[in-house]
Amino acid sequence: MNVIVGQSGGPTSVINASLAGVYQAALKAGAKIVYGMKNGIKGLLEGRLISLNGILDSDLKIELLKRTPSSFLGSCRYKLKEIENDTEEYEKIFTLLKQYDIGCFFYIGGNDSMDTIGKLSAYGKKIGSSVRFVGVPKTIDNDLMVTDHTPGYGSAAKFVATVMKEIICDATVYGTNYVTIVEVMGRNAGWLTAASALAKGEDCVGVDMICLPEIPFTVEGFIEKVANIQKRKKSVVIAVSEGVKLPDGRYVCELSDTVQDVDSFGHKKLTGTAQFLANECAKKLKTKTRAIELSTLQRCCGHLTSRTDITEAYQVGGAAVLAAMEGKSGVAITLVRISDKPYQYTTGTVEIEKIANLEKKIPVAWINDTHTDMLAPFFDYARPLIQAELTPFYVDGLPYHISLKE
Repeated sequence: MNVIVGQSGGPTSVINASLAGVYQAALKAGAKIVYGMKNGIKGLLEGRLISLNGILDSDLKIELLKRTPSSFLGSCRYKLKEIENDTEEYEKIFTLLKQYDIGCFFYIGGNDSMDTIGKLSAYGKKIGSSVRFVGVPKTIDNDLMVTDHTPGYGSAAKFVATVMKEIICDATVYGTNYVTIVEVMGRNAGWLTAASALAKGEDCVGVDMICLPEIPFTVEGFIEKVANIQKRKKSVVIAVSEGVKLPDGRYVCELSDTVQDVDSFGHKKLTGTAQFLANECAKKLKTKTRAIELSTLQRCCGHLTSRTDITEAYQVGGAAVLAAMEGKSGVAITLVRISDKPYQYTTGTVEIEKIANLEKKIPVAWINDTHTDMLAPFFDYARPLIQAELTPFYVDGLPYHISLKE
């Protein structure tokens, strides 16, 4: 039969490696046509499908796909209705799956994407459908439960740590009082912000403070810590998660004048944390400040991809196909760590309800007593994930990417 694959949620620099893994494994397993959903489940509902067979028709194109950041098929943030409330969408989806003779459905994404897999699998069971639904993990936030880590995190962590080293070099050149606050992605889990700690080494003093969503945050306490650090060194560099929260549960960015919109899943769009805190430091400490928001650079930095990350992303795509061929449905692929030194892992599967709509946070035991730095267990966990590089193909001095033609 045929298979279908889509990408959803925020892109990563290795999400297309998972797409390549699904595509090649499906063909090897005997699939006639591998269809791609343009813009995820939303595109499927609109009937916007393409055959990947005629597009990814050479080894060179597959290699280009692996080394191209962002979502080749396009993405979406679309929440399916609850089955008990409305089945119209589900009926339309399953009619399309039957029309295109689909036997397996693969969705590459994070928490919300696993929710989609869970709902489709549940409806499929309800109506007796034979289509198998498998989730392929992806997110730079690294907040999926059960899996040791998620493809996309290693490369984003490598980017964050690298940029922090470079910012620290820049921040110290003038020898004057300066506070640099760098805002890193992470709504409720601080895995990516914690990666800032990896910048520290024999050639770099590292960041002076790390602020994570796992630890309740007060502006007064933050200002006091900055003031104490500046008593012993003039230049202070801080990594702060966009999702740091006040004790009452509000995000710190809600204290700013920035309008906080929400997406289709009801998540507040977070921005402005670093700028707000920089302004507070400037007012209360009489120091120059700078706010830097890494924003989408964290997830689209294809020229600084971790080879470990891209290899694992490709393999979870293949593992998803294998799971479907074994008759599994309503599951997600996991990465299972066997050892840290040497770093070894394998893939596994988990029932989708154990991963969808749940969040894995950094263990508080991995954070130091002053809540400003990470401890040894985090370094043992994260360092293997950022190792080695897979450089893009360069043409005229710039990375060369593959994309769908409109």
